[in-house]
Amino acid sequence: MKDKNKIFIACDEANHVCDKSQYKEASLWEMVKLNVHLLYCKACRTYSANNGKLTKMMNSSKTVGVSDNTAFSLDDDIKNAFKSDFEKALREHKD
Repeated sequence: MKDKNKIFIACDEANHVCDKSQYKEASLWEMVKLNVHLLYCKACRTYSANNGKLTKMMNSSKTVGVSDNTAFSLDDDIKNAFKSDFEKALREHKD
């Protein structure tokens, strides 16, 4: 019960609440705690701002969803770029 009533939250919880608020799933108390956290945490303010921009862009975009039954293929250049980026990151991670 003590944890539920505390007003100061950690960054990971603030980011989780920020994500929930993006989908209108955060409670009023969670939003209050998030806003208090954003008053003193610049990193989470940046995360929240970027999250808001992403949501706005996704809502305003004219993207077409792909159903589960629809098969699509990526251009060979894109596939090769993904593959080389993945292999590079894998090599860096192993080092």
